Amino acid sequence: MVSCCLSGGLRLLRGVNRMLSRRYSLDVSGDLLRSQAFINGRWVSAPDSFAVLDPATGAELCSVSDCSVPQAQEAVTAAYTAFQTWKTHTAKERSVLLRKWFDLVNHHKEDLAKIITAECGKPMKESIGEIAYSASFLEWFSEEARRVYGDIVSPAAKDRKILLIKQPVGVASVITPWNFPSAMITRKVGAALAAGCTVVVKPAEDTPLSALALAELAAQAGIPPGVFNVVPCSREKAPAVGEVLCTDPLVAKISFTGSTATGKALLKHAAGTVKKVSMELGGHAPFIVFDSADVDKAVAGAMASKFRNSGQTCVCSNRFLVQSGIHDVFLEKLGKAMDAELRVGHGFEPTTTQGPLINTRAAEKVERQVTDAVSQGAVLVKGGKRLEGSFMQPTLLSNVSADMLCMQEETFGPLIPILKFNTEKEALAIANASQVGLAGYFYSQDLSQIWRVAEQLEVGMVGVNEGLISTAEAPFGGVKQSGLGREGSKYGVDEYLELKYVCMGGLTL
Repeated sequence: MVSCCLSGGLRLLRGVNRMLSRRYSLDVSGDLLRSQAFINGRWVSAPDSFAVLDPATGAELCSVSDCSVPQAQEAVTAAYTAFQTWKTHTAKERSVLLRKWFDLVNHHKEDLAKIITAECGKPMKESIGEIAYSASFLEWFSEEARRVYGDIVSPAAKDRKILLIKQPVGVASVITPWNFPSAMITRKVGAALAAGCTVVVKPAEDTPLSALALAELAAQAGIPPGVFNVVPCSREKAPAVGEVLCTDPLVAKISFTGSTATGKALLKHAAGTVKKVSMELGGHAPFIVFDSADVDKAVAGAMASKFRNSGQTCVCSNRFLVQSGIHDVFLEKLGKAMDAELRVGHGFEPTTTQGPLINTRAAEKVERQVTDAVSQGAVLVKGGKRLEGSFMQPTLLSNVSADMLCMQEETFGPLIPILKFNTEKEALAIANASQVGLAGYFYSQDLSQIWRVAEQLEVGMVGVNEGLISTAEAPFGGVKQSGLGREGSKYGVDEYLELKYVCMGGLTL
Protein backbone atom coordinates (compact mmCIF):
# COMPACT_ATOMS: atom_id res chain seq x y z
CA MET A 1 0.00 0.00 0.00
CA VAL A 2 1.36 3.40 -0.98
CA SER A 3 -0.38 5.51 1.66
CA CYS A 4 0.55 5.04 5.29
CA CYS A 5 -0.51 6.31 8.71
CA LEU A 6 1.13 9.50 9.89
CA SER A 7 2.44 7.82 13.04
CA GLY A 8 4.41 5.22 11.09
CA GLY A 9 7.25 7.42 9.83
CA LEU A 10 9.42 4.58 8.47
CA ARG A 11 6.46 2.87 6.82
CA LEU A 12 5.44 6.21 5.34
CA LEU A 13 8.88 6.80 3.85
CA ARG A 14 9.00 3.32 2.36
CA GLY A 15 5.50 3.79 0.96
CA VAL A 16 6.42 7.05 -0.70
CA ASN A 17 9.58 5.50 -2.17
CA ARG A 18 7.55 2.64 -3.65
CA MET A 19 5.10 5.16 -5.07
CA LEU A 20 7.90 7.15 -6.68
CA SER A 21 9.02 4.02 -8.52
CA ARG A 22 5.62 3.78 -10.21
CA ARG A 23 4.33 5.78 -13.15
CA TYR A 24 0.74 6.96 -12.98
CA SER A 25 -0.75 7.39 -16.44
CA LEU A 26 -3.14 10.23 -17.25
CA ASP A 27 -5.97 8.53 -19.08
CA VAL A 28 -8.81 10.88 -20.03
CA SER A 29 -11.43 10.57 -22.72
CA GLY A 30 -12.22 12.76 -25.70
CA ASP A 31 -10.20 15.86 -26.53
CA LEU A 32 -9.69 17.14 -23.00
CA LEU A 33 -5.95 16.57 -22.82
CA ARG A 34 -4.63 19.48 -24.86
CA SER A 35 -1.07 20.74 -25.24
CA GLN A 36 -1.41 23.82 -27.47
CA ALA A 37 -2.48 27.37 -26.72
CA PHE A 38 -6.12 28.27 -27.41
CA ILE A 39 -6.36 31.56 -29.30
CA ASN A 40 -9.34 32.90 -31.24
CA GLY A 41 -11.09 29.53 -31.17
CA ARG A 42 -8.07 27.65 -32.59
CA TRP A 43 -5.40 25.40 -31.09
CA VAL A 44 -2.09 27.16 -31.72
CA SER A 45 1.44 25.80 -31.32
CA ALA A 46 4.26 27.98 -30.01
CA PRO A 47 7.83 27.57 -31.29
CA ASP A 48 8.93 26.13 -27.95
CA SER A 49 7.39 23.82 -25.36
CA PHE A 50 7.79 23.06 -21.65
CA ALA A 51 7.23 19.96 -19.58
CA VAL A 52 4.32 19.53 -17.17
CA LEU A 53 5.34 17.25 -14.32
CA ASP A 54 3.56 14.98 -11.87
CA PRO A 55 4.50 16.68 -8.55
CA ALA A 56 4.35 13.34 -6.74
CA THR A 57 6.84 11.45 -8.91
CA GLY A 58 8.57 14.09 -10.98
CA ALA A 59 7.60 12.21 -14.14
CA GLU A 60 6.70 14.22 -17.23
CA LEU A 61 2.98 14.16 -18.00
CA CYS A 62 3.22 15.93 -21.34
CA SER A 63 4.82 18.82 -23.18
CA VAL A 64 2.83 22.06 -23.59
CA SER A 65 3.28 25.00 -25.93
CA ASP A 66 5.48 27.63 -24.31
CA CYS A 67 3.85 30.89 -25.34
CA SER A 68 5.79 34.13 -25.47
CA VAL A 69 5.10 37.75 -26.36
CA PRO A 70 3.76 37.15 -29.93
CA GLN A 71 1.16 34.61 -28.76
CA ALA A 72 0.13 36.84 -25.85
CA GLN A 73 -0.36 39.79 -28.18
CA GLU A 74 -2.28 37.62 -30.63
CA ALA A 75 -4.60 36.48 -27.85
CA VAL A 76 -5.21 40.04 -26.63
CA THR A 77 -6.03 41.18 -30.16
CA ALA A 78 -8.38 38.25 -30.65
CA ALA A 79 -10.13 39.01 -27.37
CA TYR A 80 -10.48 42.70 -28.27
CA THR A 81 -11.97 41.86 -31.66
CA ALA A 82 -14.36 39.35 -30.13
CA PHE A 83 -15.41 41.86 -27.48
CA GLN A 84 -16.96 44.11 -30.13
CA THR A 85 -19.62 41.47 -30.81
CA TRP A 86 -19.70 39.59 -27.48
CA LYS A 87 -20.78 42.74 -25.63
CA THR A 88 -23.79 43.01 -27.95
CA HIS A 89 -25.04 39.53 -27.05
CA THR A 90 -28.07 39.73 -24.81
CA ALA A 91 -27.68 38.75 -21.19
CA LYS A 92 -29.88 35.75 -21.88
CA GLU A 93 -27.66 34.61 -24.75
CA ARG A 94 -24.56 34.80 -22.55
CA SER A 95 -26.45 33.03 -19.79
CA VAL A 96 -27.40 30.13 -22.06
CA LEU A 97 -23.81 29.61 -23.21
CA LEU A 98 -22.44 29.69 -19.66
CA ARG A 99 -25.06 27.13 -18.67
CA LYS A 100 -23.99 24.85 -21.52
CA TRP A 101 -20.40 25.16 -20.34
CA PHE A 102 -21.53 24.29 -16.82
CA ASP A 103 -23.33 21.18 -18.07
CA LEU A 104 -20.26 20.03 -19.99
CA VAL A 105 -17.97 20.49 -16.99
CA ASN A 106 -20.32 18.36 -14.90
CA HIS A 107 -20.51 15.73 -17.63
CA HIS A 108 -16.71 15.44 -17.75
CA LYS A 109 -16.06 15.84 -14.03
CA GLU A 110 -14.16 12.56 -13.62
CA ASP A 111 -11.70 13.32 -16.42
CA LEU A 112 -11.26 16.93 -15.33
CA ALA A 113 -10.54 15.71 -11.80
CA LYS A 114 -7.92 13.29 -13.11
CA ILE A 115 -6.15 16.17 -14.83
CA ILE A 116 -6.09 18.16 -11.59
CA THR A 117 -4.71 15.24 -9.60
CA ALA A 118 -2.06 14.53 -12.21
CA GLU A 119 -0.70 18.08 -12.51
CA CYS A 120 -1.52 19.52 -9.08
CA GLY A 121 -1.14 16.43 -6.88
CA LYS A 122 -4.28 16.72 -4.75
CA PRO A 123 -6.19 13.51 -3.96
CA MET A 124 -8.92 12.50 -6.40
CA LYS A 125 -11.66 13.09 -3.84
CA GLU A 126 -10.52 16.70 -3.49
CA SER A 127 -10.15 17.08 -7.25
CA ILE A 128 -13.74 15.90 -7.75
CA GLY A 129 -14.73 18.49 -5.15
CA GLU A 130 -12.83 21.20 -6.99
CA ILE A 131 -14.62 20.40 -10.25
CA ALA A 132 -17.97 20.71 -8.48
CA TYR A 133 -16.77 24.03 -7.05
CA SER A 134 -15.58 25.13 -10.50
CA ALA A 135 -18.90 24.26 -12.09
CA SER A 136 -20.80 26.12 -9.39
CA PHE A 137 -19.30 29.42 -10.56
CA LEU A 138 -20.38 28.81 -14.14
CA GLU A 139 -23.88 28.00 -12.91
CA TRP A 140 -23.99 31.01 -10.57
CA PHE A 141 -22.76 33.51 -13.14
CA SER A 142 -25.00 32.06 -15.85
CA GLU A 143 -27.83 33.21 -13.60
CA GLU A 144 -26.19 36.50 -12.53
CA ALA A 145 -25.75 37.49 -16.19
CA ARG A 146 -29.44 38.36 -16.31
CA ARG A 147 -29.32 40.36 -13.06
CA VAL A 148 -26.94 43.14 -14.09
CA TYR A 149 -29.25 46.04 -13.34
CA GLY A 150 -28.78 49.79 -13.53
CA ASP A 151 -30.66 52.55 -11.74
CA ILE A 152 -32.91 55.54 -12.29
CA VAL A 153 -32.13 58.34 -9.83
CA SER A 154 -34.46 61.19 -8.91
CA PRO A 155 -32.89 64.47 -10.14
CA ALA A 156 -32.95 67.87 -8.48
CA ALA A 157 -34.21 69.54 -11.68
CA LYS A 158 -37.58 68.79 -13.24
CA ASP A 159 -36.40 68.88 -16.84
CA ARG A 160 -33.96 65.99 -16.66
CA LYS A 161 -33.64 62.31 -15.80
CA ILE A 162 -30.61 60.52 -14.33
CA LEU A 163 -29.89 57.03 -15.65
CA LEU A 164 -27.12 54.76 -14.36
CA ILE A 165 -26.18 51.89 -16.68
CA LYS A 166 -23.62 49.10 -16.31
CA GLN A 167 -21.39 48.17 -19.23
CA PRO A 168 -18.59 45.58 -19.62
CA VAL A 169 -15.08 46.99 -19.21
CA GLY A 170 -13.63 45.10 -22.19
CA VAL A 171 -10.76 42.61 -22.40
CA ALA A 172 -9.76 41.04 -19.09
CA SER A 173 -6.39 39.42 -18.43
CA VAL A 174 -6.84 36.53 -16.02
CA ILE A 175 -3.73 35.20 -14.27
CA THR A 176 -4.40 32.13 -12.12
CA PRO A 177 -2.53 29.98 -9.56
CA TRP A 178 -1.73 26.27 -9.49
CA ASN A 179 -3.45 25.26 -6.25
CA PHE A 180 -6.98 25.42 -7.70
CA PRO A 181 -6.22 25.22 -11.43
CA SER A 182 -9.85 24.91 -12.48
CA ALA A 183 -11.89 26.81 -9.89
CA MET A 184 -9.76 29.96 -9.96
CA ILE A 185 -10.42 30.19 -13.69
CA THR A 186 -14.18 29.71 -13.60
CA ARG A 187 -14.58 32.09 -10.65
CA LYS A 188 -13.02 34.86 -12.71
CA VAL A 189 -14.03 33.92 -16.25
CA GLY A 190 -17.63 33.11 -15.33
CA ALA A 191 -18.10 36.64 -13.98
CA ALA A 192 -16.26 38.25 -16.89
CA LEU A 193 -18.27 36.47 -19.57
CA ALA A 194 -21.53 37.09 -17.73
CA ALA A 195 -20.76 40.83 -17.74
CA GLY A 196 -19.97 40.80 -21.46
CA CYS A 197 -16.16 40.89 -21.25
CA THR A 198 -13.73 38.67 -23.14
CA VAL A 199 -10.68 37.09 -21.50
CA VAL A 200 -7.12 35.94 -21.96
CA VAL A 201 -6.10 33.37 -19.33
CA LYS A 202 -2.49 32.75 -18.33
CA PRO A 203 -2.55 29.64 -16.15
CA ALA A 204 0.23 28.76 -13.72
CA GLU A 205 3.14 27.00 -15.38
CA ASP A 206 2.73 23.98 -13.08
CA THR A 207 -0.91 23.38 -14.03
CA PRO A 208 -1.81 24.46 -17.58
CA LEU A 209 -3.70 21.29 -18.52
CA SER A 210 -6.82 22.14 -16.52
CA ALA A 211 -7.11 25.53 -18.24
CA LEU A 212 -6.74 23.97 -21.69
CA ALA A 213 -9.37 21.33 -20.87
CA LEU A 214 -11.76 24.12 -19.87
CA ALA A 215 -11.02 25.84 -23.17
CA GLU A 216 -11.99 22.70 -25.07
CA LEU A 217 -15.30 22.52 -23.22
CA ALA A 218 -15.94 26.24 -23.72
CA ALA A 219 -15.58 25.70 -27.46
CA GLN A 220 -17.91 22.71 -27.32
CA ALA A 221 -20.44 24.87 -25.43
CA GLY A 222 -20.50 27.32 -28.32
CA ILE A 223 -18.69 30.23 -26.70
CA PRO A 224 -17.55 32.28 -29.73
CA PRO A 225 -13.92 32.38 -30.92
CA GLY A 226 -11.82 34.97 -29.14
CA VAL A 227 -14.08 35.24 -26.10
CA PHE A 228 -12.02 32.74 -24.06
CA ASN A 229 -8.29 32.42 -24.82
CA VAL A 230 -5.57 30.48 -22.98
CA VAL A 231 -1.82 31.18 -23.30
CA PRO A 232 0.26 28.73 -21.23
CA CYS A 233 3.93 29.51 -20.68
CA SER A 234 6.93 28.37 -18.67
CA ARG A 235 8.29 30.06 -15.56
CA GLU A 236 11.04 31.63 -17.66
CA LYS A 237 8.62 33.29 -20.08
CA ALA A 238 5.97 34.22 -17.51
CA PRO A 239 7.36 37.72 -16.76
CA ALA A 240 7.30 38.75 -20.43
CA VAL A 241 3.85 37.27 -21.07
CA GLY A 242 2.52 38.80 -17.86
CA GLU A 243 3.87 42.20 -18.85
CA VAL A 244 1.97 42.07 -22.15
CA LEU A 245 -1.24 41.07 -20.38
CA CYS A 246 -0.84 43.93 -17.89
CA THR A 247 0.38 46.72 -20.16
CA ASP A 248 -1.28 46.22 -23.55
CA PRO A 249 -3.63 49.18 -24.07
CA LEU A 250 -6.31 46.85 -25.44
CA VAL A 251 -6.57 45.19 -22.02
CA ALA A 252 -9.00 46.98 -19.70
CA LYS A 253 -8.98 44.72 -16.66
CA ILE A 254 -6.55 42.48 -14.75
CA SER A 255 -7.65 39.74 -12.38
CA PHE A 256 -4.89 37.95 -10.49
CA THR A 257 -4.71 35.32 -7.77
CA GLY A 258 -1.30 34.62 -6.29
CA SER A 259 1.36 35.97 -3.98
CA THR A 260 1.32 39.49 -2.60
CA ALA A 261 4.77 40.15 -4.06
CA THR A 262 3.68 39.24 -7.59
CA GLY A 263 0.44 41.19 -7.16
CA LYS A 264 2.41 44.34 -6.33
CA ALA A 265 4.52 43.89 -9.47
CA LEU A 266 1.39 43.50 -11.60
CA LEU A 267 -0.15 46.61 -10.03
CA LYS A 268 2.89 48.61 -11.11
CA HIS A 269 2.42 47.35 -14.67
CA ALA A 270 -1.30 48.17 -14.56
CA ALA A 271 -0.66 51.72 -13.38
CA GLY A 272 0.77 52.80 -16.73
CA THR A 273 -2.61 52.58 -18.44
CA VAL A 274 -4.75 52.81 -15.27
CA LYS A 275 -6.40 49.44 -15.73
CA LYS A 276 -9.18 48.16 -13.51
CA VAL A 277 -7.73 45.47 -11.23
CA SER A 278 -8.83 42.82 -8.79
CA MET A 279 -6.20 41.05 -6.73
CA GLU A 280 -6.65 38.02 -4.49
CA LEU A 281 -3.27 37.82 -2.78
CA GLY A 282 -1.59 36.07 0.12
CA GLY A 283 -3.22 35.03 3.36
CA HIS A 284 -2.02 34.20 6.86
CA ALA A 285 -5.25 33.07 8.46
CA PRO A 286 -5.59 32.88 12.24
CA PHE A 287 -7.55 29.98 13.73
CA ILE A 288 -8.63 30.88 17.27
CA VAL A 289 -10.11 28.41 19.75
CA PHE A 290 -11.64 30.02 22.83
CA ASP A 291 -12.32 28.29 26.13
CA SER A 292 -16.06 28.25 25.39
CA ALA A 293 -15.59 26.33 22.13
CA ASP A 294 -16.89 22.87 21.37
CA VAL A 295 -13.47 21.22 21.22
CA ASP A 296 -14.51 18.33 18.98
CA LYS A 297 -16.01 20.71 16.43
CA ALA A 298 -12.91 22.92 16.63
CA VAL A 299 -10.66 19.94 15.94
CA ALA A 300 -12.81 18.91 12.97
CA GLY A 301 -12.70 22.48 11.66
CA ALA A 302 -8.93 22.65 12.06
CA MET A 303 -8.49 19.40 10.13
CA ALA A 304 -10.71 20.58 7.29
CA SER A 305 -9.24 24.05 7.08
CA LYS A 306 -5.57 23.13 7.42
CA PHE A 307 -5.10 19.90 5.49
CA ARG A 308 -7.20 20.53 2.38
CA ASN A 309 -4.81 20.28 -0.59
CA SER A 310 -2.03 19.49 1.91
CA GLY A 311 -2.30 22.99 3.34
CA GLN A 312 -1.88 24.70 -0.03
CA THR A 313 -4.84 27.09 -0.02
CA CYS A 314 -4.86 30.87 0.35
CA VAL A 315 -7.57 30.68 3.02
CA CYS A 316 -5.82 27.85 4.84
CA SER A 317 -5.52 28.30 8.59
CA ASN A 318 -1.92 29.20 9.31
CA ARG A 319 -1.65 30.53 12.88
CA PHE A 320 -3.42 28.46 15.54
CA LEU A 321 -4.21 30.30 18.77
CA VAL A 322 -5.71 28.17 21.56
CA GLN A 323 -6.85 29.57 24.90
CA SER A 324 -5.08 28.18 27.94
CA GLY A 325 -8.15 26.59 29.52
CA ILE A 326 -8.63 24.06 26.70
CA HIS A 327 -5.15 24.08 25.15
CA ASP A 328 -4.06 20.65 26.37
CA VAL A 329 -7.25 18.80 25.46
CA PHE A 330 -7.37 20.45 22.03
CA LEU A 331 -3.75 19.50 21.36
CA GLU A 332 -4.36 15.90 22.40
CA LYS A 333 -7.52 15.49 20.31
CA LEU A 334 -5.98 17.17 17.28
CA GLY A 335 -3.00 14.83 17.40
CA LYS A 336 -5.29 11.80 17.54
CA ALA A 337 -7.32 13.12 14.61
CA MET A 338 -4.16 13.56 12.53
CA ASP A 339 -3.12 9.96 13.27
CA ALA A 340 -6.56 8.62 12.42
CA GLU A 341 -7.41 10.62 9.32
CA LEU A 342 -4.28 11.59 7.40
CA ARG A 343 -2.66 9.35 4.79
CA VAL A 344 0.21 10.53 2.61
CA GLY A 345 0.53 9.24 -0.95
CA HIS A 346 -0.12 9.79 -4.63
CA GLY A 347 -3.41 11.50 -5.37
CA PHE A 348 -4.57 8.58 -7.52
CA GLU A 349 -4.31 6.16 -4.58
CA PRO A 350 -7.83 5.81 -3.11
CA THR A 351 -6.71 6.02 0.54
CA THR A 352 -4.62 9.18 0.10
CA THR A 353 -5.72 12.33 1.92
CA GLN A 354 -2.40 14.19 1.67
CA GLY A 355 -0.74 14.47 -1.72
CA PRO A 356 2.62 16.05 -2.50
CA LEU A 357 3.35 19.74 -2.32
CA ILE A 358 3.51 21.35 -5.74
CA ASN A 359 7.31 21.19 -5.97
CA THR A 360 10.46 20.74 -3.89
CA ARG A 361 10.71 24.49 -3.20
CA ALA A 362 7.36 24.31 -1.39
CA ALA A 363 8.51 21.38 0.74
CA GLU A 364 11.76 23.17 1.58
CA LYS A 365 9.80 26.17 2.82
CA VAL A 366 7.79 24.04 5.26
CA GLU A 367 10.93 22.26 6.38
CA ARG A 368 12.63 25.60 7.00
CA GLN A 369 9.71 26.82 9.16
CA VAL A 370 9.75 23.64 11.25
CA THR A 371 13.50 23.85 11.79
CA ASP A 372 13.24 27.51 12.80
CA ALA A 373 10.43 26.86 15.28
CA VAL A 374 12.14 23.89 16.95
CA SER A 375 15.41 25.83 17.21
CA GLN A 376 13.54 28.50 19.17
CA GLY A 377 11.89 26.13 21.62
CA ALA A 378 8.79 24.80 19.83
CA VAL A 379 7.90 21.17 20.62
CA LEU A 380 7.52 18.76 17.70
CA VAL A 381 4.37 16.78 18.51
CA LYS A 382 3.73 15.07 15.16
CA GLY A 383 5.58 14.67 11.87
CA GLY A 384 8.15 17.28 10.97
CA LYS A 385 10.07 15.32 8.37
CA ARG A 386 10.63 16.10 4.73
CA LEU A 387 9.98 12.95 2.69
CA GLU A 388 11.08 11.97 -0.78
CA GLY A 389 10.56 14.58 -3.50
CA SER A 390 8.02 17.22 -2.55
CA PHE A 391 6.23 15.21 0.15
CA MET A 392 6.08 16.59 3.67
CA GLN A 393 4.77 14.87 6.77
CA PRO A 394 1.72 16.57 8.29
CA THR A 395 3.24 18.34 11.27
CA LEU A 396 2.01 19.56 14.65
CA LEU A 397 4.00 21.98 16.81
CA SER A 398 3.25 23.24 20.31
CA ASN A 399 4.91 25.84 22.53
CA VAL A 400 5.00 28.20 19.58
CA SER A 401 5.68 31.93 19.96
CA ALA A 402 4.51 34.81 17.77
CA ASP A 403 8.01 35.69 16.53
CA MET A 404 8.70 32.31 14.93
CA LEU A 405 8.88 32.09 11.15
CA CYS A 406 5.75 29.93 10.91
CA MET A 407 3.79 32.68 12.64
CA GLN A 408 5.28 35.45 10.52
CA GLU A 409 4.93 34.11 6.96
CA GLU A 410 2.35 32.06 5.10
CA THR A 411 3.25 28.36 5.15
CA PHE A 412 1.35 26.81 2.23
CA GLY A 413 1.96 23.35 3.60
CA PRO A 414 0.73 20.78 6.17
CA LEU A 415 1.99 22.48 9.32
CA ILE A 416 -0.06 23.36 12.41
CA PRO A 417 1.78 25.61 14.90
CA ILE A 418 -0.14 26.12 18.15
CA LEU A 419 0.33 29.19 20.34
CA LYS A 420 -1.29 29.30 23.80
CA PHE A 421 -3.02 32.54 24.80
CA ASN A 422 -4.87 33.73 27.90
CA THR A 423 -7.30 36.52 26.95
CA GLU A 424 -9.50 37.50 24.02
CA LYS A 425 -7.67 40.80 23.76
CA GLU A 426 -4.34 38.99 23.48
CA ALA A 427 -5.65 36.65 20.76
CA LEU A 428 -7.02 39.52 18.68
CA ALA A 429 -3.76 41.45 18.97
CA ILE A 430 -1.79 38.46 17.68
CA ALA A 431 -4.33 37.63 14.96
CA ASN A 432 -4.38 41.21 13.64
CA ALA A 433 -0.61 41.69 13.77
CA SER A 434 -0.21 40.89 10.10
CA GLN A 435 0.12 42.91 6.90
CA VAL A 436 -2.39 40.62 5.19
CA GLY A 437 -6.00 39.83 6.01
CA LEU A 438 -7.73 37.31 3.80
CA ALA A 439 -9.55 34.81 6.03
CA GLY A 440 -9.84 34.15 9.74
CA TYR A 441 -11.54 31.45 11.82
CA PHE A 442 -12.57 31.11 15.42
CA TYR A 443 -14.55 28.76 17.62
CA SER A 444 -16.70 29.99 20.48
CA GLN A 445 -20.15 29.34 21.96
CA ASP A 446 -20.32 32.75 23.64
CA LEU A 447 -22.70 34.83 21.52
CA SER A 448 -21.36 38.17 22.70
CA GLN A 449 -17.82 37.04 22.01
CA ILE A 450 -18.82 35.85 18.55
CA TRP A 451 -20.06 39.30 17.60
CA ARG A 452 -17.05 41.07 19.10
CA VAL A 453 -14.42 38.87 17.48
CA ALA A 454 -16.14 38.65 14.09
CA GLU A 455 -16.22 42.43 13.87
CA GLN A 456 -12.69 42.99 15.20
CA LEU A 457 -10.80 40.43 13.12
CA GLU A 458 -9.00 42.35 10.35
CA VAL A 459 -9.83 39.98 7.50
CA GLY A 460 -12.19 39.93 4.54
CA MET A 461 -13.82 36.60 5.43
CA VAL A 462 -14.61 35.06 8.80
CA GLY A 463 -15.52 31.48 9.62
CA VAL A 464 -17.36 31.23 12.94
CA ASN A 465 -17.46 27.63 14.16
CA GLU A 466 -16.75 26.61 10.57
CA GLY A 467 -13.49 25.71 8.82
CA LEU A 468 -14.67 25.69 5.20
CA ILE A 469 -16.22 28.95 4.02
CA SER A 470 -15.77 29.15 0.23
CA THR A 471 -18.93 29.09 -1.88
CA ALA A 472 -20.06 30.68 -5.14
CA GLU A 473 -22.78 32.67 -3.40
CA ALA A 474 -20.44 34.53 -1.01
CA PRO A 475 -17.93 37.31 -1.81
CA PHE A 476 -14.32 36.13 -1.72
CA GLY A 477 -11.51 38.58 -0.98
CA GLY A 478 -9.39 40.22 1.66
CA VAL A 479 -8.22 43.46 3.27
CA LYS A 480 -4.82 45.03 3.87
CA GLN A 481 -2.23 43.47 1.52
CA SER A 482 -4.44 40.49 0.77
CA GLY A 483 -5.81 42.26 -2.25
CA LEU A 484 -8.43 44.39 -3.95
CA GLY A 485 -11.99 43.59 -4.96
CA ARG A 486 -14.20 40.56 -4.51
CA GLU A 487 -14.86 37.39 -6.49
CA GLY A 488 -17.89 35.15 -6.55
CA SER A 489 -21.32 36.29 -5.33
CA LYS A 490 -23.37 39.03 -6.95
CA TYR A 491 -20.49 41.42 -6.28
CA GLY A 492 -18.10 39.42 -8.46
CA VAL A 493 -19.77 40.66 -11.66
CA ASP A 494 -19.23 44.29 -10.65
CA GLU A 495 -15.47 43.78 -10.99
CA TYR A 496 -15.97 43.50 -14.77
CA LEU A 497 -18.41 46.40 -15.19
CA GLU A 498 -18.17 50.16 -15.52
CA LEU A 499 -20.94 52.35 -14.12
CA LYS A 500 -22.02 55.00 -16.65
CA TYR A 501 -24.08 58.03 -15.70
CA VAL A 502 -26.44 59.31 -18.40
CA CYS A 503 -28.08 62.69 -17.86
CA MET A 504 -31.12 63.23 -20.11
CA GLY A 505 -31.88 66.94 -20.13
CA GLY A 506 -34.30 69.31 -21.86
CA LEU A 507 -37.31 67.20 -20.99
CA THR A 508 -40.78 68.71 -20.77
CA LEU A 509 -43.33 67.19 -18.47
